[in-house]
Amino acid sequence: MNSTRTLFALAATAALTLAFPARAEDPPGKLVFAEEFDGQALDRTRWNVVGPDFWVNNEQQAYVDDPATVSIVQGVSGAKGGALMLRPLYKPGIDPKGDRKADFVSGRIDTQGKFEFSHGRAEARIRMPDAEGVWPAFWLLGNGKWPDSGEIDIMEYVGEKDWTGVALHGPGYSGETPLVNKFYFPEGLDVTDWHTYSVEWDEQAILFEVDDHLVYRVTRPMVEHYGKWRFDNPKYVILNFALGGAYPFKINGVEKPYNGLPAATVEKIKGGNVAMLVDWVRVWSADEK
Repeated sequence: MNSTRTLFALAATAALTLAFPARAEDPPGKLVFAEEFDGQALDRTRWNVVGPDFWVNNEQQAYVDDPATVSIVQGVSGAKGGALMLRPLYKPGIDPKGDRKADFVSGRIDTQGKFEFSHGRAEARIRMPDAEGVWPAFWLLGNGKWPDSGEIDIMEYVGEKDWTGVALHGPGYSGETPLVNKFYFPEGLDVTDWHTYSVEWDEQAILFEVDDHLVYRVTRPMVEHYGKWRFDNPKYVILNFALGGAYPFKINGVEKPYNGLPAATVEKIKGGNVAMLVDWVRVWSADEK
């Protein structure tokens, strides 16, 4: 059985859902973007695939535009139709960036220049692997110089499967931002189950949710205590699978064999069984009634 099939050939288990009440009302505004990942390949009219020139945070991967790292897969347990798969692979010796020399390749996609919005709600249904030191994320970013354009991290995961993180970045509150929070799953649930990660925001507040449960609220005065509010401008959607680097290292302290990435996870990646799966992405714009 090949590695891709091994990844999904798992016994079906009863679906677990968080014991939170459903939303009392529909999301605000108009549905302006709905990506179900049901085609045979990624829709390039909606998504860009990032290449190896991009590098930040001492991450241990090179992004490549390759079906091995960015693809649409079918038959995934729990997914409604197809799913996006972003998968890191161990591929030493092929990184063209000499000052990095990454031994891994992975996938990153975004909607920059193709779809952007401001104010409303963005959400994605995602399943992640049990692998310490990985760094997949679902987030929004404005155009222009970072962090002045504003960044909204809807979901970040660094391989401790009982929690995910959210954060805001902007002028005066970037990097080790004070506007950050962790959500710990109830006993019996973790990131390897399907969950919906969401953000909803307007001119006065940004609300983060997991499975429609509010996990963190940031108000405009909270932001402006540290710097200027940078969340009235259009943002584009990013999905990426990074490995190691600054955030995982801060959590796990692993230095070898790679910064923030332990040997056990390297072996899982070599086996082809580590991936971020995205069932769908949907966006409602409050600016379009």
